[in-house]
Amino acid sequence: MTVTASSNQAALPMLFTEVEVVAVERLSPTFVRVELGSPDLADFGVDGPRWDQRIKLVLPDPETGGLTSTEGADDTWFSTWLERPAAERGHMRTYTIRDVRGSGPQTTFVVDMVLHLEGDLVGPGSLWASRASVGDRIALLAPRRGYPYGGIEFTPGPGADLLLVGDETAVPAVCAVLEQLPDEATGTAFLEVPVAADVQDVRRPAGVEVVWLAREGDELGIGLHDAVVAHLGIPGAHVDVTPDEVDPDLWETPFYSSSGEDLPGDVTGVGGTYAWIAGESKVVTGLRRHLVTELGFDRSQVAFMGYWRRGVAMRS
Repeated sequence: MTVTASSNQAALPMLFTEVEVVAVERLSPTFVRVELGSPDLADFGVDGPRWDQRIKLVLPDPETGGLTSTEGADDTWFSTWLERPAAERGHMRTYTIRDVRGSGPQTTFVVDMVLHLEGDLVGPGSLWASRASVGDRIALLAPRRGYPYGGIEFTPGPGADLLLVGDETAVPAVCAVLEQLPDEATGTAFLEVPVAADVQDVRRPAGVEVVWLAREGDELGIGLHDAVVAHLGIPGAHVDVTPDEVDPDLWETPFYSSSGEDLPGDVTGVGGTYAWIAGESKVVTGLRRHLVTELGFDRSQVAFMGYWRRGVAMRS
């Protein structure tokens, strides 16, 4: 690892630093694992488990190679970054920390990246992942120890029975959560991937079942939806969600609502089922209707996150 510590890091309440690719592993047809390192990652830290902790990667522009500089960054850096042409500043995308390795200046982040989404235009994140090699550099935003950052949505109450649901874009987050659960945890995870070769071995408590669903060319989300409603014992057919009913920015947790709803902001209840559902917004919207409308799930028991929307380009 040749990246040196940035001189400006103490100026910001989060880590905003340039990192280097120190390892690349092709996990399957759909996933590539990239390990990122920098001495600045020694200051990474969160209050409690990191669960599904999100970070931001600022990727180079695929045509020009333009990459934003982290040098001299202050609290105005984001507005200044947005003012620059994309070809100069690169593209910002959100990923989950799959694992943290090493310690101190040798700390690295493991990030599992989706290489493609069937039938959709390949975006800058997928393109960068497909070309990533040791020595490549990108910019990264992540929590700094001792400062609030956000980016953790997995907040079950004590003793809750877990329901974890996601397509391939949520697989890294769900797997990260599974590997951090206490031994006494119970529940079921449903994970949909493009092909059977994408199924992964993941550590989990004995009381948590993981169900992998390979589409193998079938329509996105249909098998995932049907498996979840069958698990919940909901009678009836697939919910019909029209395009104009889908919020491409869907994000509903006990602490935040993209639609502006009043929220409980409380997850202190004991027992019951806690549902964490993420992936394509239309699929998530259909499952949200079942859980909240038909089954009457309390808003403190659910997190619904539209990680992406088919046919809608992600914003930097």
